[in-house]
Amino acid sequence: MTLSIRHTTEQLEETTLSSFAQFSKNSKGRIIPEKECDIRTIYQRDRDRIIHCKSFRSLKEKTQVFIVKNDFFRTRLTHTLEVNQIARTIARALRLNEDLVEAIALGHDLGHTCFGHRGEDVLDRLSGRFRHNEQSLRVVDTLERDGRGLNLTFEVRDGILNHTGPKEPLTLEGKLVRKVDRITYLCHDIQDSMNADILKIEDLPSIVLKRLGSSHSERINTFVIDVINETNKNLKEGINIDIYQSDEILEAMNILRNFMFKNVYYGEVCSEEKKKAEFIVESLYTYFLSHPKEMPIKYYGNISKDGLKRSVTDFIATCTDSHAIEIFHEKFIPSKK
Repeated sequence: MTLSIRHTTEQLEETTLSSFAQFSKNSKGRIIPEKECDIRTIYQRDRDRIIHCKSFRSLKEKTQVFIVKNDFFRTRLTHTLEVNQIARTIARALRLNEDLVEAIALGHDLGHTCFGHRGEDVLDRLSGRFRHNEQSLRVVDTLERDGRGLNLTFEVRDGILNHTGPKEPLTLEGKLVRKVDRITYLCHDIQDSMNADILKIEDLPSIVLKRLGSSHSERINTFVIDVINETNKNLKEGINIDIYQSDEILEAMNILRNFMFKNVYYGEVCSEEKKKAEFIVESLYTYFLSHPKEMPIKYYGNISKDGLKRSVTDFIATCTDSHAIEIFHEKFIPSKK
């Protein structure tokens, strides 16, 4: 019997990937069983479903850190693509399953709100609980495909849910995306802060410049090489299955993170923009609680099943920055006509 292309790929995984990798044929499967594809492995199908879904496309107009005012600032989409690229580079070096890494990386931020973490904070306060990783899982499980969800595999769903928060992903591929997500946003947020004239290179702590590098590419390269070397070394020594960094680089990374929170994320410029974003999100949330019939039918129709607060939260969370501003103008700004 002639093997399908998928079967051939699965056999290649067994001969080329690390024993620590998650093999496609060993997936715990989907919530709703499906007939397998003759061409693509189970994780390749997940990746394709994520790329083609509406929530993925909307990431191009959702804030990363700075509300986009020019073409140079990162959006949630460009952040996602950078996480994917760096994670795949490391996965290839470690001989992990790149397709699983890619699916998790591309799907990890699908639940982010308009205006980034500013919108997330407001929805958390008003709804009682909102975490973008939990919303990302809700997007792929429930909201996409008009309520049918994407029916992704257990391993991709686990990686999406646990890319942040108290629990670690179960696969090494998921652990890798979790690590790379932090590395990536710290590095590119430095670059965006410089483009916004908030930081100069000499403002960075000296230990960061010394250990990580003075340019964006140097810092990324330092992190990538360190993760590959430290993980390979620890796995060979039989230490716990995890993604590792050296103490020296991890210390510099934590110093950088504290610096960025103090001077950028909670700095004056971001704080001013944060107030505007929070006002818009809170105004829209309050408005649609009182006027639920004015929501799109797919969200209004979910009220009987999910409740009013949940449905309004889902609607606001799906809005891009520009769509939220447009709705705000429509509902609250008098027309000149």
